[in-house]
Amino acid sequence: MKYQFESQRVSYPYFVAAMALFAAQILFGLVIGAQYLWPDLLFPAIPFNIGRMIHINLLVVWLIFGFMGAAYYLLPEEVEGEIYSTKLALVQFWMFLVGGATAIVGYLFGWHDGREFLEQPFLIKVAIVIVVLMFIFNMIMTMIKGRRRTSISIVLLTGFLGLAVFYLFAFYKPANMTVDKYYWWFVVHLWVEGVWELIMAALLSFLLIKLTGIDREVAEKWLYVIVGLTFLTGIIGTGHHYYWIGTPAFWHTWGMWFSAFEILPFAAMVAFSFKMISKRARNHPNRAAVLWTIGAAVLSFLGAGVWGFMHTLPQINFYTHGTQITASHGHLAFYGAYAVIVLAMTSYAVPNLRKTTGIITHQKQEIFAFWTMAVSMIFIALSLTGAGIVQVYLQRVLGMPYMETQSYMTVFYAIRLFFGVTFAIGLAVYLYDFFFNGSSKSLKQG
Repeated sequence: MKYQFESQRVSYPYFVAAMALFAAQILFGLVIGAQYLWPDLLFPAIPFNIGRMIHINLLVVWLIFGFMGAAYYLLPEEVEGEIYSTKLALVQFWMFLVGGATAIVGYLFGWHDGREFLEQPFLIKVAIVIVVLMFIFNMIMTMIKGRRRTSISIVLLTGFLGLAVFYLFAFYKPANMTVDKYYWWFVVHLWVEGVWELIMAALLSFLLIKLTGIDREVAEKWLYVIVGLTFLTGIIGTGHHYYWIGTPAFWHTWGMWFSAFEILPFAAMVAFSFKMISKRARNHPNRAAVLWTIGAAVLSFLGAGVWGFMHTLPQINFYTHGTQITASHGHLAFYGAYAVIVLAMTSYAVPNLRKTTGIITHQKQEIFAFWTMAVSMIFIALSLTGAGIVQVYLQRVLGMPYMETQSYMTVFYAIRLFFGVTFAIGLAVYLYDFFFNGSSKSLKQG
């Protein structure tokens, strides 16, 4: 299928940057995974704390590139009109790419403010705000000029507005640690367990409409249910981060109940996806894109929903917070909820952008990449869960010193590294298909 609007092509460099940065993120992930076994590896060039900082920041940057690319692809189709300014979109792209690359390279030379996850220097933070404002302006003007406004475009815009607003708390750095952490979670939690879920839900709805041919009204009803559950549970669910930082005790109750219900929007996404597949009006030939889309719903439910619920209650979190249990949840949740939806959008959109007559893609290679990466990530989460259980028992229950505890977790770190390598193999296959797609098999889109 030929892309319907010429301005959709502006999304392509965003997808390219996202995939390149994703590869870099996994490379640094392998380095720090190996450093758990060989602590002096690449020291002092890449100490563990800097490698971890780069690994996490690359994750955030490439996902935002992917979200923006997905938005620039779907908006013209949703509003039935061209992007307001492709020139602005390209200027924004280069600003974000140069700023993000500068920040990440700067970490290697100590150019950061030390605030976990928000380590970007002040000037880079300002640049990020400018870039996001440019993007939101372009989105709004595109929607104003378009022939229609849909629920998908409105929810997507709401998600990006929330991303911009809550990032402003990154500039607020009070001296009191409790106050600092209280507002720090306004960025970290309300991004990944709030407004990013809106972005994911909008992209999921768009893909299911395109891939199944189901009625838009049905999809929009499900979308509103997911959005409602996200707002209801995600905002007050921030309280599960306030258990032990010196905040009032009422957060134990509020955080416990609302964060326990945070599994509901992800369960709704799973139900939504399988319902739409069962009611599909056509079998889309891009089977890989369908698989990535369903995988996003299922893996996000497992990682963000099930793994999150396992240690969200205060009675359990008392022992597990800050352990490898948290790391296991983080890995599977970020991959399942956000990485996979970007990969799904990439698998659907990029073949359309590259060719004018049909979808050209290596279906078998992409399906192999999906299962290799999905299974690997599940085993990474399981290995970190095993390490976390050992850590909780030895360190939090028996009171064994931290470093001594680590020596009993080596086998789990070795398993994690092994599946990190298999994950990288799956990613390499996906990236080969992305950058060197030469298949001559054309699939007609229904």
